[in-house]
Amino acid sequence: MKNILITGGTGLIGMELSKKLKSKGYSVAHLSRRANKQATFPAYKWDINAQTIEEEAVEWADAIIHLAGASLVDKRWSDAYKKVMIDSRTKSLALLHKYIKLRSRPLKTLVSASAIGYYGEGGNQWLDERSPPQPGDFKSDCCVLWEDAAKALKPDVSRLAILRVGIVLSTKGGALEKMALSFKARVGSYFGDGSAYSPWIHIDDMCRMFIHAVEEDHVEGIYNGVAPKPVTNKEFIETIPNALGVKALIVPTPTIAIKLAMGEMSTVVLHSVRVSAQKILDTGFVFEHGELLGALEDIFKNKR
Repeated sequence: MKNILITGGTGLIGMELSKKLKSKGYSVAHLSRRANKQATFPAYKWDINAQTIEEEAVEWADAIIHLAGASLVDKRWSDAYKKVMIDSRTKSLALLHKYIKLRSRPLKTLVSASAIGYYGEGGNQWLDERSPPQPGDFKSDCCVLWEDAAKALKPDVSRLAILRVGIVLSTKGGALEKMALSFKARVGSYFGDGSAYSPWIHIDDMCRMFIHAVEEDHVEGIYNGVAPKPVTNKEFIETIPNALGVKALIVPTPTIAIKLAMGEMSTVVLHSVRVSAQKILDTGFVFEHGELLGALEDIFKNKR
């Protein structure tokens, strides 16, 4: 299995994953809104609204990794943007399904992203892949629709795996990049009382987990894409200056201020999600960065 087609390939995870796959000898191509066959990772055009793909891309692939989806934190959650977030995930999977059915040979493997937002507000309880979603919470509802769209491909894909992605640590994008900015002024802030759990994962481990899901035939079904030791938001924020080797004033940001600033989107940072990584560990996956301090030190030192 040498040819890997990635949707969302230019995103934070997608680009790092593409590099790692290439270094392992895989041929990697992307689906993009604009074709560019001369790119480092050749891009084939797809149009989710028109429901079209350059058919040769899907025919070429031995496995497909689906990462595409509009960001949950780029804009306030108007009804219109909620529809964009859902459609970008579900319609893109429906489009892939349409073209997978046209292949001259069965597709062996499809690995789709989902998110730990599936669980909604979990408080202090441990959550695993059997834990239910939380109807009425938009993040949860969106992930349920996302995963249902992925599961619909099962009759036409030999093996389907879904990874519920946690907070991906990187200096090149995502939550950590924004959090770390304040520490240049030697100040940081946790959310509310800081007791909400943050299910984090190092960018390298997240990419390695996707590769593990592609390579290992026994990896099938749903897995949490998080490190084994989640921490509270306050613990997370207090670890950042230690990893940077600086002293900083850590203060709370009141819950009401976050809700006023972010509206319904505030659930992304205020909800507590204490997620277990045991199921992916049981498949033989080994984390290179299982402790938060060491993970952050590596991220900042190597600008990961």
